[in-house]
Amino acid sequence: MSDTSQTRTNGQSRPETAGDGRVSARIVVPEKHPMVTLLGTADSLLRVIERGFPAADIHVRGNEVTATGERAEVALVQQLFNEMMLVLRTGQPLTEDSVERSIAMLRSAVDDPDSPAPSQVFTANILSNRGRTIRPKTLNQQRYVDAIDRHTIVFGLGPAGTGKTYLAMAKAVQALQAKEVNRIILTRPAVEAGERLGFLPGTLFEKIDPYLRPLYDALHDMMDPDSIPRLMAAGTIEVAPLAYMRGRTLNDAFIILDEAQNTSPEQMKMFLTRLGFNSRVVVTGDTSQIDLPGGTRSGLKVVQEILADVPDIHFSVLTSTDVVRHKLVGRIVDAYERWDARQEAEDTAPTAARKPAQRRTGKATAPRAPRQSHRTES
Repeated sequence: MSDTSQTRTNGQSRPETAGDGRVSARIVVPEKHPMVTLLGTADSLLRVIERGFPAADIHVRGNEVTATGERAEVALVQQLFNEMMLVLRTGQPLTEDSVERSIAMLRSAVDDPDSPAPSQVFTANILSNRGRTIRPKTLNQQRYVDAIDRHTIVFGLGPAGTGKTYLAMAKAVQALQAKEVNRIILTRPAVEAGERLGFLPGTLFEKIDPYLRPLYDALHDMMDPDSIPRLMAAGTIEVAPLAYMRGRTLNDAFIILDEAQNTSPEQMKMFLTRLGFNSRVVVTGDTSQIDLPGGTRSGLKVVQEILADVPDIHFSVLTSTDVVRHKLVGRIVDAYERWDARQEAEDTAPTAARKPAQRRTGKATAPRAPRQSHRTES
């Protein structure tokens, strides 16, 4: 790579043509940002960037980073380093995960110029509690949070680990603390996930507690644990099964229906019509994990057909790329989706196409005996 004389603007150079027809640009990192915070320990973040831009040559010398390659790729590399430095200015550390997600956001912004920049997403704080800050971690999560601010009813659809319930809970606590609502109501349908829990000992509330435990856990992450029993006793926070919503009108409340894929169409209609004045509703669910008895349609699937065009109702879709748990969770979700697609294709294929063709010899062919296994049992 040959060095070219370049004009620097705000720490970055304008891409100029290199000898082989590609362009080259130099990014100067200000001294206030130690290179280890930008490149990671043992260059771990630099390796993530190199994997994200395999067609570009990226070299570091001192506090200067040089990128050479196709003009579009070099421009994205420049944007990435600029966004990373903007995040560092807020005092937040960079991680391999945040850099990977920043690259994905910049690439998606090529087709959607109105999408927020990575630095905007990673610095959009929703809630802070006991030194912990809750904020979106992906572009779709940011859009989901923005939709909750703009619409009265929002549906958060996506696989496990995408933060759809957790972010909704954070927005509910934020609204309560800002006195935008007077109470938070959290509800779930009491449907067993393949296990029979009806014979658990104890009172009715002790029996339904396992269904609602994830909501309690999220509350403890976002509020002072000592204040939660007091707020629940006063009715400021209510955690109850969906059946308890019938016949009520919920005013001045932030209402969250979790695990909505396990509602029937009738239950979904009942819940949505509880909406009162100055209230907001967030419905979350994953249509790939329906635990309803066979033959029962999911209310979450039906409602997408019914309310898709109704104003002030928004459907936010999160995908495996928005999973913020272990990386394997996203891969597991993708693998199950591929398997489901194959099963659906096989189920809908014509019967004749699924059966192997038989020889037309005019003779009846006896069924072939099953092959004997030669493996010995241990």
